[in-house]
Amino acid sequence: MSALDLSLLTSILTITLRAGTSLLYATIGEIYAERSGVLNLGVEGMMMVGAVSAFAVGYHTGSLLLAVAVALIAGTLMALIHAFLSITLRANQVVSGLTLTLFGTGLASFLGQRLGPGGSRLVGLVGPSLSRLPIPMLSDLPLVGPSLFNQDILTYGLYGLVPLAWWYLYKTRPGLYMRSVGENPQTADAMGIRVGANRYLYTMVGGALAGLGGAHLSLAYTKGWTENITGGRGWIAVALVIFAMWDPLRAVIGAALFGGINAVQFRMQAAGTTIPAALLNMLPYIATILVLVIITWWETLRKRIGAPGALGVPYAREEKG
Repeated sequence: MSALDLSLLTSILTITLRAGTSLLYATIGEIYAERSGVLNLGVEGMMMVGAVSAFAVGYHTGSLLLAVAVALIAGTLMALIHAFLSITLRANQVVSGLTLTLFGTGLASFLGQRLGPGGSRLVGLVGPSLSRLPIPMLSDLPLVGPSLFNQDILTYGLYGLVPLAWWYLYKTRPGLYMRSVGENPQTADAMGIRVGANRYLYTMVGGALAGLGGAHLSLAYTKGWTENITGGRGWIAVALVIFAMWDPLRAVIGAALFGGINAVQFRMQAAGTTIPAALLNMLPYIATILVLVIITWWETLRKRIGAPGALGVPYAREEKG
């Protein structure tokens, strides 16, 4: 392999990881929420609020740690609204999630126009950003070194989060409780498992991870605030939960697919292709739709998808039967 080919592959792998990081955070968070039986279509709004709050706090304080923490809290609070509506009030979860996305998108736009210096816009400002942190020796490995071991701290966080999320889901008692609540809340309740508390907890965990995904967009990926910074990644995350069959390890494949297509279209634009840029920008979303269609139509996979049995279904103790 020539040095040019190696450099090209390294560049594509690096962009793949950076583009997929925010998406993977949001997808794992949504997996946890849905595994507990709560469908959250407000991921897009949570990511938007996380992105604007992280950049604004980072710009005004200069503290990246505080910026990431605020984004995490912002996503959690947004999820708390959804939890209250869908779990306590037993509102329609689809309507609640869509409302949250509209609210979050509008709130982020409003804040983005007023959180700059002197109440000005955040667009165009340069604030602190999460720089790459090369890992000694590992970052010098050919091909995988510069792409896997020369990333920002939030991307490195996924290296531990993904296996930890899988282990927690399938190998721990709380993970078993989570899956029980999502599959059959009546039985779980009869066994003494607190259905409402579990659903609240994992809905808020999902919101926190969506907020972290938004923080990565504004602090590491784009390194700034722009309107519609998420570009539909919240919706892609909801779709990839189905693609991953509610499994954190499979979610990595979906995020890599999205990030890889993003990387290829960036390289094609840089190479001066005659294909319109708007069409190239559509490729990741088209690929996601095609994958979902294939999974839905392929009968052998349809039997293995296994959505949580009580997903999207409100539960009240007096309705046990």
